[in-house]
Amino acid sequence: MAEKLKVQNLTKIFGRRIQKAQELVKAGKSKAEILNSVGATVGVNNASFTVNDGEIFVIMGLSGSGKSTIIRMINRLIEPTSGKIFIDGQDLTKLEKKELLNVRRKKMSMVFQNFALFPNRTILENTAYGLEIQGVDKDVRHQKAHEALELVGLHGYDDQFPTQLSGGMQQRVGLARALANNSEILLMDEAFSALDPLNRKDMQDELLDLQENLHKTIVFISHDLNEALRIGDRIMIMKDGEVVQIGTPEEILTQPADEYVERFIEDVDRTKVLTASNVMIRPNTVNIDKDGPRITMRRMLENEISSVYVVNNQRKFIGIVDASHVMDLIRKKITKLDSVVQRDVPTTSPDTPITTIMEEISETSIPFAVVDDQNHLLGIIIRGAVLGAISGNEVNVDE
Repeated sequence: MAEKLKVQNLTKIFGRRIQKAQELVKAGKSKAEILNSVGATVGVNNASFTVNDGEIFVIMGLSGSGKSTIIRMINRLIEPTSGKIFIDGQDLTKLEKKELLNVRRKKMSMVFQNFALFPNRTILENTAYGLEIQGVDKDVRHQKAHEALELVGLHGYDDQFPTQLSGGMQQRVGLARALANNSEILLMDEAFSALDPLNRKDMQDELLDLQENLHKTIVFISHDLNEALRIGDRIMIMKDGEVVQIGTPEEILTQPADEYVERFIEDVDRTKVLTASNVMIRPNTVNIDKDGPRITMRRMLENEISSVYVVNNQRKFIGIVDASHVMDLIRKKITKLDSVVQRDVPTTSPDTPITTIMEEISETSIPFAVVDDQNHLLGIIIRGAVLGAISGNEVNVDE
């Protein structure tokens, strides 16, 4: 995946004695230590990360973590103290005012928490505002604005005013305004946090639906981990101006970098994020092309199990056999397993969210087989492993 945005060693210090504060930053002093020593506030401390073209990159952390400062440095609403910001290889920190203005107008759009709509302008005029300041012809900008409003589900609201719309609808206007500019990068600063829970979920759905078709590069600021896990392709967690961890939602949940991240994820509903690949265990198998009933029974006795999964020479999944049927074959001196293989075993792909198959997992007596696109057996899902993953504990179990 191509790199769209690159941030290198980005630092922002607020207050006086900035040079001395920078020296303390380089010496590894903490945000609190620098504040006590020189009275300067470290907003962001040596942050480095990349954002890929077409991904939703979520920056999150508690209040004061530096997440909003970073997004404002990306478009230089806040000037960095040090560090570099590259978009498509162009260093924004070296741009003069006119060049920067052009990049802001053409490559980046920002969606704010408080909607930032003009109360005396219609919804269409608000949506077209970015194009208006670019000098786009009125008919053209209104057509593009109308199309953007259609995209976010606001057909028929062109001539309304912001006060006539609900909070959720006003936020859709803010999103439509960003889309009308056709910017390559959307910067979304706590864009949904002012909405009630129902509208917030609707806007998350709207963003994901739009992204499926538009493939924008989105930097999304949030303090809500559930929101980050739901919409983010990757997540960056910050604390006291520093980057603590960057990873996919699954990596954040299953491989927390430190105790801070562990505490951060304590209350997350893991079923909404964990996939089959996170909870599957390695199965005991026999090869239908070479293993007969006696080898199969020996395998079950050695592992103290009453059933075993069956694959072929290519490790493609065939089914499952149980001990009673295998013993019956041995008594009858039958040397092949084919006749007793149960083939209607529930299967799922490794990227299936656990939440979508939880009910089936709880009801089936046969563990799910996890298979890839070529039907290779990758693992199996048993209830104990699922419960362990949901609780955040590893469960060591053998099938």
